[in-house]
Amino acid sequence: MASSRTGYSNYYTLKTDTTKKSDTTKTNKPTKGKKTKSIKGTKTTGAPKDTSKDASAGDLKSEVKTHADDSVITDKVHDITYLYGRARVTYEDFELDADYIRLDQKRHLIFAKGSIDPLTKRYVGRPISKQSKDKPVESDSLLFDYKTKKGLVYNPFSNQDGNYLSGGEVKKLNETEVAYHNTIFSTCDLPQPDTHFGIVITKGIGEKNRIISGPAYLEIEGIPLPLAIPFGFFPKPDTRASGVIIPTFGEDQKLGFYLRNFGYYIGISDYLDLTTMGTVYSKGSYELNTTAHYLKRYKYGGTVSLSYGSHNYGLEGDPAQKDFNITWSHSQDPNAHPGSTFSAQVNAGTSTYYRNDPAQNNYNLNSLTQNNLRSSVNYSKTWAGTPFNLSVGLSHSQDLSAKTVTLQLPTLSFTMASINPFDSKDRVGEQKWYQKISLSYSLTATNEVDNIPESQLFKGSILAKRLQTRAVHQIPLGISLNVAKYFQFSSSANYTEHWYLQSINERYVRGGVITNGIIPDANGLVRDTLSGFKRASSYNFSTGVSTKVYSTFNFKKGNLVAIRHVMTPSISFNYSPDFADPSFGYYKTVVNNALIPLPAHTSTYSIFPDNFPSAGKQAGISINLDNTIEMKLKPKATDTSGKARKVHLIDGFSLSTFYNFAQDSLRLSPISFSAHTAILNQKVNLSIYGSLNPYKVLVIDTIQNQQITKFTREINKYQFPKLTSISFSMSGSLNSTSFKPHLPVTPQNTLQTITPQQAQRLAFINSDPSAYVDFNVPWNLSFNYNFSFNNNIISTNSTNTVMLSGDVSVTKGWKIQYNTNIDLKAGRLAVSSFSIYRDLHCWDLNVQWVPFGIYKSYNVTLKVKAAVLQDLKLSKRSDYTSSSYFNGNR
Repeated sequence: MASSRTGYSNYYTLKTDTTKKSDTTKTNKPTKGKKTKSIKGTKTTGAPKDTSKDASAGDLKSEVKTHADDSVITDKVHDITYLYGRARVTYEDFELDADYIRLDQKRHLIFAKGSIDPLTKRYVGRPISKQSKDKPVESDSLLFDYKTKKGLVYNPFSNQDGNYLSGGEVKKLNETEVAYHNTIFSTCDLPQPDTHFGIVITKGIGEKNRIISGPAYLEIEGIPLPLAIPFGFFPKPDTRASGVIIPTFGEDQKLGFYLRNFGYYIGISDYLDLTTMGTVYSKGSYELNTTAHYLKRYKYGGTVSLSYGSHNYGLEGDPAQKDFNITWSHSQDPNAHPGSTFSAQVNAGTSTYYRNDPAQNNYNLNSLTQNNLRSSVNYSKTWAGTPFNLSVGLSHSQDLSAKTVTLQLPTLSFTMASINPFDSKDRVGEQKWYQKISLSYSLTATNEVDNIPESQLFKGSILAKRLQTRAVHQIPLGISLNVAKYFQFSSSANYTEHWYLQSINERYVRGGVITNGIIPDANGLVRDTLSGFKRASSYNFSTGVSTKVYSTFNFKKGNLVAIRHVMTPSISFNYSPDFADPSFGYYKTVVNNALIPLPAHTSTYSIFPDNFPSAGKQAGISINLDNTIEMKLKPKATDTSGKARKVHLIDGFSLSTFYNFAQDSLRLSPISFSAHTAILNQKVNLSIYGSLNPYKVLVIDTIQNQQITKFTREINKYQFPKLTSISFSMSGSLNSTSFKPHLPVTPQNTLQTITPQQAQRLAFINSDPSAYVDFNVPWNLSFNYNFSFNNNIISTNSTNTVMLSGDVSVTKGWKIQYNTNIDLKAGRLAVSSFSIYRDLHCWDLNVQWVPFGIYKSYNVTLKVKAAVLQDLKLSKRSDYTSSSYFNGNR
C-alpha cells in the first residue's frame, strides 16, 4: 500500500515521455507577465507572444481560456502551451488552478502539477480542479482530457459534506463516475499521509451519491488494522440522508444493563429533519425522545424536543415513575419581518425529569442542580413613525424543589412612548417650560395561575378556580427643568388603575363548623374568591431638586495629577394617601372571637390578591446623596498621545433615607447605603450594600410553650445608627487577553455568546452543548465571592461563599475545565465538577468527574468529531449515587 502512494515523480515518468522532449525544443521565447487567450476551433498563427492554437473546426464546442501570472510559452510545432506561476485553465464547466499547467491542444490533454519552493523545499501550488457543481479536488498532479471529460488524478483530496477522500489514484471515467485505487475514505480533514484514521478502499467506483467498494480495511495513524470487508457502500451525500442511529451498550448502577439511544434519523428536507431515539433497561425502564430541527435561511429556525421516561428506581413491583419534558427554541431573523419579532424559549416538564432520565441528560451537573425551569413565548410589534408598541406572550415558571408551577396565559402589553403633548412639531427655538411636560401610557394584562401543585396542573377545575385575571393601566406625567443654572428641578404625578375579575373575602368559621365543603386554616380563617369585575386606583405625587458639586485636588509631584470628587445631593417630597382607609373600599376588617366575654381580635386585609394599592399614608421627604471619585495619572512613557489617564476609584457611593411626616412615630426610615467600583482595568466588580437603624431597640422576654423566648421592639428614641445588615460581593471574568489591552482582541464564541443559528448547528453535531470547548483562549477564570451579615439584636447570621469556574489549556490540545462552590463559613466544598478535554483532531476525548456529593460520578468518552459518525464512540462511566461509598470499578 505504501508503494502505491509514495509521491508524484513516478507519475511524471510514466505519463509525460511523449511530450517531454518538446519542452527543450520550444520555438518561442518565454514572454513574462500575465497572458490570457482563447483557443477556438479554427487553426490560426500569431505573433510569438500568442498563447492560443486552435484545433480543427468543430472539434471543440467552447473556448479554452488560459491565464498565468509568471509566463506563458507556446510550442507551435506540437500545439502545446506551457503556463507557469498561478496558472489557470477553464473550459465550459471545468476549472483548473496550479503552479504549472501544460495544455496539449492537439490531443485535448491538460497536465498540471505543483512545484518545489526553493526556500522551504516544500511542494506548493498543488492543482485544484472543479467541474460543474462538484466540490473542488486538490491533488499532487493530474492529467485530464477536457473534451471527453476523462482523466487521472494522483493523491487527490476532496470534501464531500464532512467525508474526505484522499491518497491513491483516482481515474475519472465520465462526468458522474470515477474509479478509486488505494484511496482513504475518512472524516479526518487532513490529506493523506497525515490522515489520522480512515478506511482504505483498494478498488472502488464512485457515483454521484455513493462509493461502491471492493476490498477495504481500516487504517489508523498510517497503521493497517486487521479489520477488513470484502465490499462496502459509503455515502457521498449532497443532501441529508435518513438512516439508523447505532445504540451504545452499558450498565447503569440502578436501572441495569441498557441499550441506549437507538433510533432513526429522517432527513425530511433541507429545512427540516427528525431524530427519534429510545433507551431500554434490563430492569424494565425505558426512555423515548423525538427532536425536530427546522431552519429557513434568512427567515427563522429552531428546535423542538419531546421526551418521555418510565423508570423504576424502587423495589421490584413498585409503580414506575413517569416523567416528560418539552423544549422548544425558536428565533427569527430580525430582517425577516421589520417591525415585528417572534421568539420562543420553552423548557417545561416534571420536576424529576432531569434526575430520572440519564440517557437524555447524561447526568449533566448543571441540569441536576437547577431549581427552576422557565419558558417564554413572545410576539412584539412596533408601528413605524408612532410611539406605540404591542407585545403578547406566554410564560411559565416551575419550582423543582417545591414542585409548583406558575403560568401566565397570556400576557399583553401595550405601551406608548413618552411624548410632549404641549409641544409643537413646527416649533422654532428652545422649548418653553410647559412644552417640556411629558406623558406616557402603558397597559399590561395578565391571566395568572400562581404556585399550583404540579400534580394538579392538568385538572381544569383547579385552574379555573385559581386563575387570576388583571389589567394594569399606568399614566405617568412629568416635567424636568433647569433652575438657577446649577439645579435640576423635576416633578411627576402617576396614576395607576387595576382591573380585576376576582376579589377576596375573608371570614372566620364559628365553633369549627364547616359549610359548603370549605376547610378553614388552623386559626379558622376562610378565604373566599368572589367572581365579578372590580377596579382599584392609586395616585402619587413627587417633586424634587438635585445638583452636582465638583471638588478637585491637584498634585504637583509623582504620577498622580489630580483627584476629582463629584457629589450629587437630591431631595424630594413624596405624597400618597392611605388607600387602606375604609372610604376607598379596598381594604376590609375581619373580626375573630367576637363572642362575649372573649376579647375581639381584628385584622385588616386587601380584597385584591396582589394587595394593591398599598396601605399607609406617605407624606415626607426623601434624601439621597451620591458620590463618585476618580483620579488622573500622568501618561505612560510609551503613550504618544500625552493625555492623562483616568482611573475610577468609586463609581458610586450612595446614602439614602425617608422621613414620613404622616406617621405618628418612627418617622425616619432605616438609612441604606451602597457602593460599587471596578478594579484591574474594569475586570473585577466590587459591590457593597447595607442598612443602618437610627432607633433604639428593646429586647423583651416572653413565655411561649413553657419556654422563655425573646423578641425585639423599636422605640421612638434616636441613637447612633447601628448596622443591621451588610453584604459584599466581588465578581469578575478574566482570561489570557485581559491584561494585554495593547493587543487586538478577537471576539470568541462561547456558549453564552453564540447566535441562535450557531446554537442550532451545534445541536446538530452534539446533543450536549457543554462539549463545546474553545482552545483558542489559553485560560479563563470566572469567580463570584459573596458575604452577608444580618443582626437583629437577639441573634446574628452570616454567609460566606465563593464560586470558581473556568478552564486552562495545559497544552495546545489539552484543556481542563472546573466548577466549584466553597462554603467558607462551614469550611467545606459544595458541588464541584472537573472536565478534561483532549483534542485529537478527528477525535475528542472527554473526561467528566464529580469527585464527591450525591452526584459523584465519572464519565469517559472517546468519540469522532464528524457529525456523520457521532455514534462512533467508546464510553466508560459510573452514574451518580447517593451512597456513602463511591463505586469506581464500574
